[in-house]
Amino acid sequence: MPTGIVLIVAVAVVVVVGLVAAIAVKRRRRARLRDCFGPEYERAVEATGSRRAAEQELDARERRFADLEIKPVPGEVREQYARRWMRIQEEFVDRPEAAVRDADELVTTLMRDRGYPDEGHEQRLRDLSVRHGRVLEDYRAALQVRALSTGKSATTEQLRGAMTHYRTLFDDLLADGEPTGTRRT
Repeated sequence: MPTGIVLIVAVAVVVVVGLVAAIAVKRRRRARLRDCFGPEYERAVEATGSRRAAEQELDARERRFADLEIKPVPGEVREQYARRWMRIQEEFVDRPEAAVRDADELVTTLMRDRGYPDEGHEQRLRDLSVRHGRVLEDYRAALQVRALSTGKSATTEQLRGAMTHYRTLFDDLLADGEPTGTRRT
């Protein structure tokens, strides 16, 4: 075989192998992001209009999150939070709107105590999505009902649902004890 043909075939093989490897890396990255972010992955795709842009956004969230100093909740403090939650649940019987407001405040306090920065509602959702993406829809639903309740237009059933949604995030935040702050390489 002439040397030119061998060279062309070798280059073609290298290009094909490179493309196959790139596709495999892209698929693994997409699977990892879907696994990490859960339903938030599809929400990001819808919001950005493309998978590539969504994946860049989610990667940026992970990089930001790696720089945050998210702290675990020590056992004694966890018990205090659990007792506060129980009081709020008991309050629901007589004052459901107040209980929803108090649940929102308790979840917000827990986030702040864990080290989530308070840089606005949307940034908080983005930060939470990295570690709590699977329960973020619950939090969004709770926030919608909370907004309705401030205008006294939420039904008791909606308020009960909000309490359940807040509880889902609350439990997830309490259980998540992995310290962060070290940048992943």
